[in-house]
Amino acid sequence: MLPDRKMYALLTRPQNKSGFKPLPVVIIGNGPSGICLSYLLSGNIPYFKRGSVHPHPILQRKLEEAPDVSILDQDLEYLSEGLEGRSHSPVALLFDTLQRPDTDFGGTAESVLTWWHETNRTIPHLVLGRNAPGGAWHSIEGSMVTLSRGEWMGLPDLPFKDWLKQKRRGLRNNRATAEDIAQYYQHYVMKKGLQKNFRCGTVVTSVRKVSAESISNHTQKDLPENSDSLWNFNEKSAEVFQVDGFFKTVKGDKEPFSIYAENVVLATGTYDSPTWLGVKGENLSYVHHQLSALEAAVKNNSIGIMSDPVLIVGAGLTAADAILFAHHCNIPVIHVFRRQVSDPGLIFNQLPKMMYPEYHKVHQMMKEQSAACAGPYECYVSLPEHHVLSFSKDKKCIFQDKNGYQKVYKISMALVLTGSNPNLSFLPNNAIDLAMDSDQPVNPKRNPIDVDPFTYECTQEKGLYALGPLAGDNFVRFVQGGALAVASSLLKKANKNPP
Repeated sequence: MLPDRKMYALLTRPQNKSGFKPLPVVIIGNGPSGICLSYLLSGNIPYFKRGSVHPHPILQRKLEEAPDVSILDQDLEYLSEGLEGRSHSPVALLFDTLQRPDTDFGGTAESVLTWWHETNRTIPHLVLGRNAPGGAWHSIEGSMVTLSRGEWMGLPDLPFKDWLKQKRRGLRNNRATAEDIAQYYQHYVMKKGLQKNFRCGTVVTSVRKVSAESISNHTQKDLPENSDSLWNFNEKSAEVFQVDGFFKTVKGDKEPFSIYAENVVLATGTYDSPTWLGVKGENLSYVHHQLSALEAAVKNNSIGIMSDPVLIVGAGLTAADAILFAHHCNIPVIHVFRRQVSDPGLIFNQLPKMMYPEYHKVHQMMKEQSAACAGPYECYVSLPEHHVLSFSKDKKCIFQDKNGYQKVYKISMALVLTGSNPNLSFLPNNAIDLAMDSDQPVNPKRNPIDVDPFTYECTQEKGLYALGPLAGDNFVRFVQGGALAVASSLLKKANKNPP
């Protein structure tokens, strides 16, 4: 967001003469979670809109009890009690239903929130991200269509469909492309005046607790513009967080930075580190772990109609996207996955056919075109209940089925698309100690970071918060409730709650 010269000035400015003051908040990750939290910390406060009626009568009654008190200052546990929906997080359900009251029933009722800008409730913060605002959405192939409905991708007080109308575009089957989403998030940051808080092109390499006393003579290398802020630093804080990393200049150089912060919010998502199978030969040059490798191979004509088949491993939506892409380009595919096609845990068995016709088509191919019996789809073979044993240098792959029988196929390239894990190498012990099960790595679906459900503060580390997939919220519409919880908690810490 900032040109190199200005960024460098910010990163090397000496500390305030009044003495050492750490930043109140550093947010690591500039995807939807980080953007939403930045909006809330910038003095944008949600209230119940007078005269509006929420379809949930009990919630309506609760909202009417204190109409002059912002949602951030109310008891989130009380407000969210009894709500049900597609998330396990009570606060996620609360914020979602306040913004989109009847969306799960196909309704289009307007938000029951109104937003007020209260400058005296701003909490100074920085948002650090590798890419432009929007995070991993900039790394996804632009024409890919989102799983969620387009209106569910929107952030507070700027509906996505309104932004799309300004571009004179409509939603395809109620869904949006990844390119649209990435552009919308960038536009949101500019439109809401948040850009001063964002430091893009930054990579965090370490976050650790240090003694406030031991660094009181140090210089703070990245104070934001409003460093003489209304945040009252707790002088009694024995420890603060030291955040180290580097930012990439236009020339490609790496400039180191160091920030001290009272609170750190982890909002890095899970797109960083694709899951590996852990089999022999997986590190060979023709074995890839991202869909973009297939797109690049087609673009440079290294594979085509006459090539040996492309192997696609996995039975999630990314694997389905790869199959659709290959099918569109008439490239032969061998599709290997561990589950039965009828397994209720398979994502395809959970999606409405009308809303997701292309994924329903892949599911049909998986059912009807197995190696055992030829089906109507050319250039595609499905191998359910199989797993990969090894890859060889001559591009042969060995599979094994559930009965122990092995098969060998010659392939042109392999795409292992079995999910991804967060890269938390900048935290001690890869953040394993923060997880629900501290014997296993952090995993957004199976083992998220253990957080308080109404503040999203890590139960094992005070002052450290986790948002989005790291805390088990895997859809944009639900990550925003976590941001609400964090903002509410930080405002209480800052003693910025109105009387």
